[in-house]
Amino acid sequence: MAFVAFSLAIGFLLILGSSGNKETEHQPDNCKHTLSCSECIKSHPSCVWCSAKNFTQGGESEGSRCATRPELLQRGCDEEHMIDPQGLVDIVADAPLSDNADQDTITQLAPQKVHLKLRPGEKTKFQVRFKRAEGYPIDLYYLMDLSYSMKDDLENVKKLGSDIQQVLHKVTKSVQIGFGSFVDKTVLPYVNTVKSQLRNPCPSRTERCQPPFSYRHVLSLTSNLTLLQQRVSAENISGNLDSPEGGLDAILQAAVCTDHIGWRNVTRLLVFASDDVFHMAGDGKLAGIYIPTDGRCHLNENGEYVHSNMYDYPSVGHLAQILSATNIQPIFAVTSNVLPTYEGLCELIPKSAVGELKEDSSNVVNLISQAYNNLSSTVNLEHVNLPKGIHISYDSHCPDSTTEGQPQGLCSGVKINQMVDFDVTLWMDKKSCQDGMQSFQLRVLGFNEEINVNFEPLCDCKCSDEEVFSNHCNGGLGNYSCGICSCIDGYRGKHCECQQNKHDTDVNCITMGSLPCNGRGRCECGRCACNQNVRGEFCECDNASCERNEGQVCGGPSRGVCSCGSCKCNSNYTGSACGCSLDTSACKTPSGICSGSGKCECNKCVCDKGYFNKLCSECPGCQTLCQKHSGCAECKAFRTGPLRDNCTLSCAHVNVTMMKASESSGEDRDGWCQEKTEDTLITFHVTEDKGVVHILVQEKEENAFQTNNLIVGLVLGISLLGLLIIVLYRVTIELYDRQEYQRFVKERNKERWNDAQNPLYKSATTTVMNPNFIQE
Repeated sequence: MAFVAFSLAIGFLLILGSSGNKETEHQPDNCKHTLSCSECIKSHPSCVWCSAKNFTQGGESEGSRCATRPELLQRGCDEEHMIDPQGLVDIVADAPLSDNADQDTITQLAPQKVHLKLRPGEKTKFQVRFKRAEGYPIDLYYLMDLSYSMKDDLENVKKLGSDIQQVLHKVTKSVQIGFGSFVDKTVLPYVNTVKSQLRNPCPSRTERCQPPFSYRHVLSLTSNLTLLQQRVSAENISGNLDSPEGGLDAILQAAVCTDHIGWRNVTRLLVFASDDVFHMAGDGKLAGIYIPTDGRCHLNENGEYVHSNMYDYPSVGHLAQILSATNIQPIFAVTSNVLPTYEGLCELIPKSAVGELKEDSSNVVNLISQAYNNLSSTVNLEHVNLPKGIHISYDSHCPDSTTEGQPQGLCSGVKINQMVDFDVTLWMDKKSCQDGMQSFQLRVLGFNEEINVNFEPLCDCKCSDEEVFSNHCNGGLGNYSCGICSCIDGYRGKHCECQQNKHDTDVNCITMGSLPCNGRGRCECGRCACNQNVRGEFCECDNASCERNEGQVCGGPSRGVCSCGSCKCNSNYTGSACGCSLDTSACKTPSGICSGSGKCECNKCVCDKGYFNKLCSECPGCQTLCQKHSGCAECKAFRTGPLRDNCTLSCAHVNVTMMKASESSGEDRDGWCQEKTEDTLITFHVTEDKGVVHILVQEKEENAFQTNNLIVGLVLGISLLGLLIIVLYRVTIELYDRQEYQRFVKERNKERWNDAQNPLYKSATTTVMNPNFIQE
């Protein structure tokens, strides 16, 4: 048992130690000992530079000008000389959001242009609004698998043009539809390269199929339904060898060949219809094709993908990037046998949808309608071209929910003309200071509008005290700016008072036989230039050696600062490490400080002997205030109880006042006591004043125990009566049922059925005798 207790104790100490370390890690680091204002403000958002002339004292390095605002204030730096650049959000363009698409300029995303000033490590936030405008135009490109297994689907697709346009006209007046088809790469092992099979890849020679091809753009986006039906009706089925198709090749070419397809800057939908899986990057090696796709358009004048056999299939990641860049939302209409594969593909491609296609594609119109509604009601806000060193997070305020700190903004179920808000938070690293003015874009997937965000790093100090060859710098041997001298070549020191070609002597930096500058700095020009957190003529004061509280020196700037090895606490803290708060709010209770059973030290209760918990309100074995004075309350008010024979002597310091129950019914009952006596309950309130106890006792109105007994007896009587009624009812029903059953049995025995054969009855079988059959 001793070993177990010891192990638990060690484990508890380790947990405390680790939690303490974690807490320390979350505390902001002290500002670094920097020698310039720009390095100071880049070190941490809480660091401030003091540019006051002659601010540093004897032995203090100029790097001590970099500190937190409370520390600099305590050291005597006024607000006028504090360099503390703050981030800024400037909304440059913010056009109102449109309600419908009938206007010349449709605005669904605001603001349109934002200018920011960012300080390294400081978070800056601005708001983005989005509202779906009614009637936003749609471009739909139908991309169909023409391998032989889709033969029956092609016949239905030839009739779909008007149906698709009719469905989309319910949400917008401007609809354009295009068409393209694909099979696979025209080399082994994807297609049969025998000449006869290349001419007619159909399984039966009596059936005509068009030669196989990779991808062919048939019709650019148009609102002419007659032309659409003519061009699609002229298409014929083709064929290939293996099951996977070249669909990813076709999607990529349809996405990047903007001029051939005729994409407008509107909602772009690409419907991909197939009944099989797809080839992806790496599969081309089966045919000796190893060059990765370059992501460019390779369609000839006839709309054919001419370099299909040169480039490998695209990877899913490359395809997702292309679709996102071109703002195209794919809808995968596939049969049930490959539905799980395309559901997995949708998880990798943003703003995509998948639906189950019937074997003959008869439900494709409803599938497109449902997929479009799902895509258009989902709002994805994302960033594009985000520079290195810039970090971003989104808080999404949706109609039914709110999410915070996500890598992208996302709201689902957004209706037309319903506005959603996003809070965009930015912060930057120090390395972004080297690049000057930068920009990136925010956009909602599926829409062509963008927010242009320009940001300017705040990495340099703009001080108003600049002097070239200042007299403050030893008569013009340096430039003065932000409170310090930048010496010309050959000179150094706070005021450029030392020549670098002359050796310094350490004699003036040594005291009492110690090391130069006590080993806490370096000797420059016969003076000590102390290290960080050290000051004094000989660096004798260490401002980092004070006691720590909660992982910080002197409890942190909000509690006190370290001055030459000892803590100087702020007005509301005390103690050697400023860890003791003079506030008493955490000790207050309705019964007084620490329930009257302790004293408040450092805003925590120190309980009297026997009492414990946070407010000293528990004491096993101790009498409570109610128990302590209940005897005197009873004997003086009602002349009953254990003290009734000795009440005057035992309760000489107690004053009792009677009051009616009606007079106290509306008062606050907190602090009132109820104690059980021989035959009743007494209610009273106790206060103490300078050793005299005042008890306010409520008069008895009735014997509580008699009342309780009467109520209990009444409840039991009603319960027994109800139980008796239920038993009588059940017995009556049982007797009646038995009587009816006996009568039924008697009547059943009297029944007599007619056994005569029905003259209309005919047997289900017929027997025919062979007249030539001779039976032995």
